[in-house]
Amino acid sequence: MTFRYPLATSSWDQAEYEAMDRVIKSNQFTMGEAVFQFEREFAAYVGSSHAVMVNSGSSANLLMIGALFYVKDDRLRLKRGDEVIVPAVSWSTTYYPLYQYGLKLKFVDIDIETLNMDLEALAAAIGPDTRAILTVNLLGNPNDFAAIQQIVGDRNILILEDNCESLGAQVHGKQAGTHGLMGTFSTFFSHHISTMEGGLVVTDNEELSQIMVSLRAHGWTRNLPDNNLVCGSKDPDPFLESFRFVLPGYNFRPLELSGALGTEQLKKLPEIVAARRRNGEALQRAVPADSPVLLQKEVGESSWFGFSLVPRKDSKLTREVLRARLEPDGFQLRPIVAGNFARNAVVEYFDHVIHGSLDNADHIDTQGLFVGNHGYDCGEMVDKLGAVIRAL
Repeated sequence: MTFRYPLATSSWDQAEYEAMDRVIKSNQFTMGEAVFQFEREFAAYVGSSHAVMVNSGSSANLLMIGALFYVKDDRLRLKRGDEVIVPAVSWSTTYYPLYQYGLKLKFVDIDIETLNMDLEALAAAIGPDTRAILTVNLLGNPNDFAAIQQIVGDRNILILEDNCESLGAQVHGKQAGTHGLMGTFSTFFSHHISTMEGGLVVTDNEELSQIMVSLRAHGWTRNLPDNNLVCGSKDPDPFLESFRFVLPGYNFRPLELSGALGTEQLKKLPEIVAARRRNGEALQRAVPADSPVLLQKEVGESSWFGFSLVPRKDSKLTREVLRARLEPDGFQLRPIVAGNFARNAVVEYFDHVIHGSLDNADHIDTQGLFVGNHGYDCGEMVDKLGAVIRAL
């Protein structure tokens, strides 16, 4: 089906096709220098010391959690049974790595306006067994990390970021994804930049970055520096070192095509984010403050992955009415991420608890939806969307 206002569109032009052509002519398709160049440039762009590219944002989340089981610093290392606080609204692969590494999930409600973790609920949820908070910057909107750090105080609780939807967002003068110990990004087709499939983890911790480099490719030592923080020193004979395995890793290697695409896409990212922000500002102007539809409340500078539309709880408006008004005009619609994930049957496999009520997450689950935003002028779409909402 063709939509007049789709959720996602391509951000490629001739530069991306020429980059892929260079890779094809090089005959180097698996992870190589194009990937490593993109990692360096991406780390510099977001202001992080290290970036490790993988084949998806989902793999990035798994790699981030896995690395914490092998770090030597006791203050950073996680073990099975440790409690991790998560927001109830996110995508499935925010949660799956926690289950896969035997961690205990504690779901907390979200703020109905920002769609990020409710800070009062977070403060109340922290207990003696809490070892980490996995924050999610939803739909381009950063969390208030100054407030979260104040809540944590001097307790040894790790702050991690799933920033897969929010590349280019900023808060407190820093890029989203760089406020915690590690942060993850996705470069899937529908996200701010696209490398077909792809993801990254960034960190300022050198040991964690080297652990992830090993875990990314079979847990071997081949891609590590000669002297490193994972195995110490490598044998100077590459033949003897070629199949040396030191960690129980994966094969998350990205393709050279994806690395080359990333370098070209990164050049366009400032304007992509600026255009998305202009579209977001235009929509906020177009929707009255007393509208029965809640728009996402911006924290810092959102990169506006999409536009959430949530009927107010005290309104008679429903999601079905919104759909009936928007779909005939050609809007492609989706639920807000995965809604209240704690409602899903898969959660029965998790070691988990629910802190308090998830009323806001439930409301998002049953009543919320979002439309797409893009890295170019969406004035026509914004005007149409604003007119439909005002007519309600």
